[in-house]
Order: sequence, then structure tokens, then C-alpha cells
Amino acid sequence: MSSSCGSSCSSQQGSTCNSGDARLAQQDLAINRSLGKIKNKILVMSGKGGVGKSTVAVNLALGLSRLGHKVGLMDVDLHGPDVCRMLSLSGELVAASDEPDALVEPLTCGTMKVVSLEYMMKDKDDAVIWRGPLKIQAIRQFVADMDWGELDYLVVDAPPGTGDEPLTVAQTMPGVQAVIVTTPQEVALADVRKSINFCRTVEMPVLGLIENMSGFVCPHCGKTVDVFGAGGGKRTAEEFDLPFLGAVPMDPQVVAGGDAGKPYLSSDAAAPAVQAFAAVVRAVETRLPPGRAIPPIPMASAGSCRI
Repeated sequence: MSSSCGSSCSSQQGSTCNSGDARLAQQDLAINRSLGKIKNKILVMSGKGGVGKSTVAVNLALGLSRLGHKVGLMDVDLHGPDVCRMLSLSGELVAASDEPDALVEPLTCGTMKVVSLEYMMKDKDDAVIWRGPLKIQAIRQFVADMDWGELDYLVVDAPPGTGDEPLTVAQTMPGVQAVIVTTPQEVALADVRKSINFCRTVEMPVLGLIENMSGFVCPHCGKTVDVFGAGGGKRTAEEFDLPFLGAVPMDPQVVAGGDAGKPYLSSDAAAPAVQAFAAVVRAVETRLPPGRAIPPIPMASAGSCRI
């Protein structure tokens, strides 16, 4: 290769790198502007799948909204986005105007704003086959490009485990706090301990633990049967000196409501599961009351988010 050719290639690479850095810096500014309008950020996570994490996230957001708060719900479970199905939402995410930098309007469920990757997919049954960098960029765009406006709470539904998605949320949203969902069985509790240690490693405060599927209330006799055991979530919270937000029993109507797009836990029913979850929502509101927005801080890890 000639010297002039090498010089030309080096110049092009440098120009591309500088262009990428400029776009990343511009996106950082947009993220900070957006987060500056959001008072409280809550990451709902779990150590393993199947514990009802998305059900808790959706109903927590709805419950806070029903209390009169301005709430957003962001689904970052990119491989299994269920939020729009559970809320029976359809439609497309569109920009507010034709301007190049126009923000995209989230969909709405009542007064609540909702964003999920599924709204951007032509076929909702398509598999999302993405590596880490694409996931990171998608989550950053969910924050930077959406017109969230002023929010009291942004509830983020993460996939199970401690992978790219919860790590990106922790690094992108200063002040975010975790709500960890578990069931009473020992296998789930073992994975929850990993989630707690993850939060400590990335210095993300844990708002509290929720024990879901805490007993099954028989619809015929009203007796509670501890299908997965009971009390494990509270004991784990005590072991790690964390707040215990409450225990929610199993109820077949929760499953039916989620499948029908009409979440049951945030309803006005007098069922034990509904009453128990209402107490969880109040506990979250008490521990994280609406207040002034936390000033955003520079993201030192932003350089790792390049594609």
C-alpha cells in the first residue's frame, strides 16, 4: 500500500470516528435533557424468568398512575416484549413533526406513556436477534428520542438476569432504583441474590423486594395454599438488610387479565391479590415519593455504547 493511500484511509477512519463521537455526544445531551424531566426511575428486575416480573412492572406503573402521578412505562425486555400485549395497545410510534430532530410520541394507556420495541416491529412474532451493542443503542434511543415530558415515575421492565439491558439502564439513568421480584421457592431466591449483588456492584440502590406468587388463594374455599412455599422473599430482604415491599398471592384472574389486555392487579376488585398489590404500590410511593427531578450527571461509560 502506498503512503498516500495509507494516509487517505487513516484520514477517513479518523473522520468516521469523530463523526461517531459527535453523534454519541449529541445523544448524551438528549438523554440528559429527557432524564432531567423524570423525577423517579424504577427498574423492575428479577434473577430468573417466570416470576411475574412484567406483570409487576405493568401493574406497578398503572397503580402509580391511578394514584394521580405522571407515569411512563418502558419495556426493555427486547427479546420478549410483553407490555403492549398486557395493555392491549396497538399502533405505531411516530415523530411529533417532520423536523429532523423531532421527538417520537410514546403510545398512551389512559394518562400513562408506554414504549416497547414491539411497537416498532412489522411482525410482532419476529425474533429479535441482537448482540449487546444493538441492545445498548436501542435502550439509549428509548430515552433520548422519546417525548416522555414531565414524569413523576418511569417504570422500566427489564428481562430476567443481569445482562446488557439492566446494565445499560443502570449506566444510562443516574438515580435509578431497582425493584426485585421473586417467588418464595429456593431456586428463585438463589437467583435473586445474584440480582442483589449485581445492584451492589453497579451501585444501583434497591428500592425493595416483592414476593410474587406468595401462596394460592383457592377461589372456592378461600383457603391459601403455599404452592411455592412462603416467606422466602421477606427472609432474603432481611438477610441483605433491604426493604420488603410486600407479598402478592397467586390469582387465576391475574393471568386472565394479562392475556386479555386488562391488568387485574390494578383493578378495584376486593380480591386478596389486588389488595396485596395495592399495598405494594403504596409502599413504593412512600419510599420513593414524587419530588424534584434528580439533576443528570455525565455518563462516564458512554464510550462503551458505540456500535
